[in-house]
Amino acid sequence: MEPEAYKVPAKTSIGHVHLKVSDLDKALDFYCGLLGFEIMARYGAQAAFISAGGYHHHIGLNTWYSAGAPAAPQHGVGLFHTAILYPTRKDLAMIFNRLQQAGYPLSGASDHGVSEALYLNDPDNNGVELYWDRPKELWNFMPDGTVEMYTKNLNLRGLLAELG
Repeated sequence: MEPEAYKVPAKTSIGHVHLKVSDLDKALDFYCGLLGFEIMARYGAQAAFISAGGYHHHIGLNTWYSAGAPAAPQHGVGLFHTAILYPTRKDLAMIFNRLQQAGYPLSGASDHGVSEALYLNDPDNNGVELYWDRPKELWNFMPDGTVEMYTKNLNLRGLLAELG
């Protein structure tokens, strides 16, 4: 197939991610109790569907093939991380403050030029990125028209300053 033959429509988005977890209650404590997602539907101890703002689900969690299983190896194929996009920098600052208050560890915090991101792992060691996108008019572009992206340390004090 020719790469130029078809392009995904511009308004296409990722609808949801569905994760295999070892313990549904631990996963719900993290995604709902800590990150603030709402449970939209629950099927006993086997599955739950959670969302932000009442959508049918942004994240599915299940134990169908994974109840009690160990975390996937870090150096193997699989999901690198789930990225959760926050609407504003202040919203990212609020969840960062919440994580700090809970003593929940970060695995990283980066400024990518086009976005700012916090990285952590859920109870099953699935990578989670919490981020916000800078407005497109603030992005830098390379001479060939591609977006300039990089990874620098995120100024966490500056992020918290968003809270006033």
